[in-house]
Amino acid sequence: MPEARIIDGRAIAAELRERVAAAAARLRNTHRITPGLAAVLVGDDPASQVYVRSKARACSAAGLASFEHRLSADAGLPAVLELVAKLNADERVDGILVQLPLPRDVEARAVIAAIDPAKDVDGFHPINVGRLWSGGAGLVPCTPQGILLLLRAAEVPLAGAQAVVLGRSGIVGKPVAALLVAADCTVTIVHSKSRDLSVICRRADILVAAIGHPHMVKADWLKPGAAIIDVGINRAASERASRLVGDVDFAAARRVAGAITPVPGGVGPMTIACLLRNTLLAACRRRGLSDPAGL
Repeated sequence: MPEARIIDGRAIAAELRERVAAAAARLRNTHRITPGLAAVLVGDDPASQVYVRSKARACSAAGLASFEHRLSADAGLPAVLELVAKLNADERVDGILVQLPLPRDVEARAVIAAIDPAKDVDGFHPINVGRLWSGGAGLVPCTPQGILLLLRAAEVPLAGAQAVVLGRSGIVGKPVAALLVAADCTVTIVHSKSRDLSVICRRADILVAAIGHPHMVKADWLKPGAAIIDVGINRAASERASRLVGDVDFAAARRVAGAITPVPGGVGPMTIACLLRNTLLAACRRRGLSDPAGL
């Protein structure tokens, strides 16, 4: 059996960013509107700082405005909620992203619930979660949306497919299951407490691995020809240096699967591209404009 096709997330994300940039230019030229994304960073977590900087660069490249707001780790919940309220009222801001994780004394649920659902570009607000599961129009979490776009770009048949989602988080597992259901897949969610994980995964035409354990999914867990989306980002130490690996044993899985995403270079680039997409969609919807074509 030939090796699986590589689903190139970097190339697909680059194309999406180009479409967002073109749509943003049309919005500026036609309506004099520049979509704006506000990022809130509480504390000094190094990884969060890197993410926020990369999002600011991505906004600039796509012609979107970006606003960065930093609070100290001891700012507390009232200060975070006060800032969110100001951003809700700021007409320059179309999207609000509160970088997670937050300090222990700042309840993430309270902060997410305080964000205007129309500006909730992470798609985590309870109203947007409800719209996703009920089929309503809302903002969809970025990584799950990116997964669906990867599958469509790779021309993976969705209607009627058996899809297994390995992981049940509210950030990836549950929302990607909702998107796959909406795409007419037959969806099973499995997790660390599920029995016979490998047996269930072996039935999947589409397997989304998002459980956070390096190389947990072995080649003999896979149905020959299946499409494998590896969401895991795990740091594994080798004799020479540490490297990023996914939840799937990529080298072995590629000899069985029909299509597979690499780590890195698969799902990761789609997350920021979809964040830009959501910011543009939010800018249009807040003003009663139709969604840009091609997004």
